[in-house]
Amino acid sequence: MDDSVGNNAVLILEDGSKFYGKGFGKTSTVVGEVVFNTGMVGYTESLTDPSYGGQLLLFTYPLIGNYGVPDYSNHDEFSLPAHFESSKIQTNGVIINELCESPSHWSSTRTFADWLKSEEITGICNIDTRSLTLKIRESGVMMGAIIYEQDPITDYDSILSNVKSYETYEFFKNVSTKTPKTYGTHQDKVVILDFGVKNGIIRNVLKRNYSAVVVPYNYDFNQIMTYDPKGIIISNGPGDPQSCNEYLDTINKICNSSIPTLGICLGHQLISLSLGASTYKLQYGHRGHNKSCKDLISGRSFVTSQNHGYAVDLNSLSNTELEPWFVNLDDSSLEGVKHNNDSCIAVQFHPEAHPGPYDTSYVFDIFFDMFNGDKS
Repeated sequence: MDDSVGNNAVLILEDGSKFYGKGFGKTSTVVGEVVFNTGMVGYTESLTDPSYGGQLLLFTYPLIGNYGVPDYSNHDEFSLPAHFESSKIQTNGVIINELCESPSHWSSTRTFADWLKSEEITGICNIDTRSLTLKIRESGVMMGAIIYEQDPITDYDSILSNVKSYETYEFFKNVSTKTPKTYGTHQDKVVILDFGVKNGIIRNVLKRNYSAVVVPYNYDFNQIMTYDPKGIIISNGPGDPQSCNEYLDTINKICNSSIPTLGICLGHQLISLSLGASTYKLQYGHRGHNKSCKDLISGRSFVTSQNHGYAVDLNSLSNTELEPWFVNLDDSSLEGVKHNNDSCIAVQFHPEAHPGPYDTSYVFDIFFDMFNGDKS
């Protein structure tokens, strides 16, 4: 039986696998690294997370779009979009099983398909997402393409033959702010070095009565210091951390200063690299809202929100001034570090959640307590 019967789109993987389905959103061919997220909710926050830049996001939850999509103008008390982590969808494409075309939620203003179409994002549904997820878990993430209205005899292999690997792209340059932006009116400031910052991180600064100054990823130490920051955050972002080597000298100066510093996700990797540790690519990454981690200091375990495809090599910390702070309870990978100078901390997960649990929001409390000299 020809699986393409009744469908008008196909997902082709670099190993030659084909998954036929129905296209929605923008009618086009798109290429990206195929990754999966195990979250049951939070598709508006996930798709607008800049860390997904350059990827085709597969949702393992079988029904997407059931609560529709709210409007970007629905702001929180800080004038930030309440349900989005940036100003647009950041993924190259979307892969789902069942598309809900009749959502029901008080905040919904349009369907999931209408949202993708309005932002010119290509999606494919009616895919056997369970089978696709198992393939990625066993074989690892790989490049793929969503293709519309292809003849069954099309030479699919040619579509991906000239596509570069995900690691060769500098996606953070596309999602970082081009000019400094200040959020809030408080005199005391926290500078965020932006490799793809989420609104949730900015929100956590503002809720503690500090202004957030978001600066481009290529700002040097002296430019950052002109803001007289009380603290510095190295943000999350997309891509291979080793593609950011050009900016490690600045991050090293930040980490070795007395200014309280917090790294989140990619920021965790960049802080570790700048201080002599090494990173590696995970087979299929950690992407979801139920990832368990252990705080090695308190001995307590927490459920965290995660979105990353790379990790810091725990063994490489022996050559640095960093000590392990958190570890992943599923695969024992490193999830957090603390600098011996007591001024620099970093976590691989997302303490701001959005979407996900708030179990580890105390990481922000530790960071802000450093402003007052509490470095415990």
